[in-house]
Amino acid sequence: MTNNQNPELQLAVNDVAARQLANATKTIPQLETISPRWFIRLLHWTPVEAGIYRLNKVKNPSQVEVACSERDERELPETFVDYEESPREYFLSAVNTVVDVHTRVSDLYSSPHDQIQEQLRLTIEILKERQENELINNPEYGLLHNVADSQKVQPRGLAPTPDDLDELLVKVWKEPAFFLAHPKAIAAFGREATRRGVPPATISLFGSPFITWRGVPLIPSDKLTINDQGKTNILLMRVGSSRQGVVGLYQPNLPGQQGPGLSVRFMGISRKAIASYLVSLYCSLAILTDDAAAVLENVDVNQYHTY
Repeated sequence: MTNNQNPELQLAVNDVAARQLANATKTIPQLETISPRWFIRLLHWTPVEAGIYRLNKVKNPSQVEVACSERDERELPETFVDYEESPREYFLSAVNTVVDVHTRVSDLYSSPHDQIQEQLRLTIEILKERQENELINNPEYGLLHNVADSQKVQPRGLAPTPDDLDELLVKVWKEPAFFLAHPKAIAAFGREATRRGVPPATISLFGSPFITWRGVPLIPSDKLTINDQGKTNILLMRVGSSRQGVVGLYQPNLPGQQGPGLSVRFMGISRKAIASYLVSLYCSLAILTDDAAAVLENVDVNQYHTY
């Protein structure tokens, strides 16, 4: 049979067959839920001994008396600084899980990517995402549940406006570090500011652009959730213990430490040849003084102001 008689006769090896001899370049597993976690990077972290952090405060600071005396006046006011007798104590919270890997899988299928390392890497990423969520939303120590009532602001209208963010800056006027908001809330603010003729300036942090208001960056985090009505919150804070701000808490010197407050420990191999690893992350958060944080509540990211 000639080629002319059978037009479908194969003249050369086809792609499908040829691929059987080729090595595919394999990526590590991609995890869509990983975020930059800017908040964790910008937060100042304080090591905690024995998992307990006691926040001491001055009692009745307005009662501490001082005076500016005349040069010939010999009597000076006497005073002292009193402390709260029952200060709040913070206990580190644990986010943990156990990773199981069959030894047959790790023995046979760890080239080019180590199966155990990939299982641990992905689990640690998920734990860190949960950590950021807890630092913001935990009902006991999370930011949103610990902002003082005097530091809560209601929006003047629907979408977040420059006036609303100015109200937050009034509340946290001592060295404000950054706003924290859902990306949609930041976009809504950017639209409002631009519509008013004051488009926000942009700065670069960690090699990424961030819009600012009054020189203070707006940091995105999807852990500030949006409810079914399209409402969310915007936080403003200063950070660091030296500034009496917001601080993250972690346990140092853990067995199997992989990072601040992060521990990975091998738990052994079962009779079914399952290798187990305990992954733990210990953390908490404290607002050192009431004026270290403020929140703009119930801003609408889907609506626009109309005039």
